[in-house]
Amino acid sequence: MNLRMLWFDGRIGHTTYLMFFLTFVNFIIIAFNFLIEGNSIFEKIIPYMWLFSIIFVLLYVPISILIGRWHKNTQLSTEMDILVNTNPILARMVRTLLDVQTGRASKEEIEEFRKMIVDIEKDETR
Repeated sequence: MNLRMLWFDGRIGHTTYLMFFLTFVNFIIIAFNFLIEGNSIFEKIIPYMWLFSIIFVLLYVPISILIGRWHKNTQLSTEMDILVNTNPILARMVRTLLDVQTGRASKEEIEEFRKMIVDIEKDETR
């Protein structure tokens, strides 16, 4: 296995899962300390951190799902358009396809393009 692939997998695991969990717990602790502790009114309503955590999760999860769904339905297509329009690899692939179709591509370019596609397919099966 490639060291760069391990580095990539480690970053994904760290940012997507581990840090998400740690920042979520950290946010609950900080919010409890600032909102509840020392506030006599809120301390009477929610005296324990575990109770605050349950209430927080019950409110936070549905709200984050709604925001995520809104983002997916309205913003994601815009982000994908921007990524596609600024992706040099995709631009090269489309240009090569056009050159092949119009007879402008050399045999070396076609073989280089084929090798790139085969390499992408190999990486996909891992």
